[in-house]
Amino acid sequence: MALQQAVDNFINYLAGSRGYSLHTQSSYRRQLELISAALAEQQLSEWKDLKPKTVEALMISWRRQQVGLPSIKQRLAALRSFCDYLLQRHILTSNPARLVQAPKSARTLPKNMDVDAVSYLLDEEPADGMALRDRCMFELIYSCGLRLAELVGLNIQDIGGSRELRITGKGGRTRIVPYGKEAAKWLKLWIKERSNWPGAHLEALFLSQHGRRLSPRSVQLRLKKWGLQRGVFDNLHPHKLRHSFASHVLESSGDLRAVQELLGHANLSTTQIYTHLDFQHLAKVYDNAHPRAKKK
Repeated sequence: MALQQAVDNFINYLAGSRGYSLHTQSSYRRQLELISAALAEQQLSEWKDLKPKTVEALMISWRRQQVGLPSIKQRLAALRSFCDYLLQRHILTSNPARLVQAPKSARTLPKNMDVDAVSYLLDEEPADGMALRDRCMFELIYSCGLRLAELVGLNIQDIGGSRELRITGKGGRTRIVPYGKEAAKWLKLWIKERSNWPGAHLEALFLSQHGRRLSPRSVQLRLKKWGLQRGVFDNLHPHKLRHSFASHVLESSGDLRAVQELLGHANLSTTQIYTHLDFQHLAKVYDNAHPRAKKK
């Protein structure tokens, strides 16, 4: 079957049998027409002749053309779905696109703030009960390295003695983490304030003005607003505080295993990304301190 005719049939199938939106249809058509044009240049005229090595050659050519990894992944995903369709129509006997692995994106380092920046961010006296709640939340995220879901999932009974929190993390795994004196101060003030809020009888530690458990989106918006009010943080999100916690603890202690436990990572390999941040810190110290670190 001719390349373009098969693509047209597939788009009609998406519209009629699958009920896909015009936007989705357009996206599939755009990707598959790019692929068809590239295959035609390789003298392939029938989809039944498509082989894994042909798909691999396509991806190599796209990389040479400096096509971005997200675009390559999108094209490969479209081709996989299309080949599934051809497989159902007995045009193909196997899906060659599913035998080719998508290129992996470069692992980016988490962005964090330095200690002074965090101190400046949090050093704000709350003007009302909502701001008091927010200060308590942000102190706990940074003090304990909490995920956003872990923060909003906290209940009153998760607060233990000796400045400890019981955290329920990914996969329902629980861990006990300590929190510092500053976080303890604001937690005590918030619990007192919370008793006057609607929904004070609920188990949720952090409440909305309407007496419900605070949503993750609300925390994100409140933190962004807090940063803007401080005048310098226009792209602030809870994970940045979590990343800052991890890098600061690792810089001070050098104990990767402890940071793993505090963050609730199931595998040490997940935590090891922070060693790169730690090395950046060490390299900066070296450059500033060693007499022969810089060429004159």
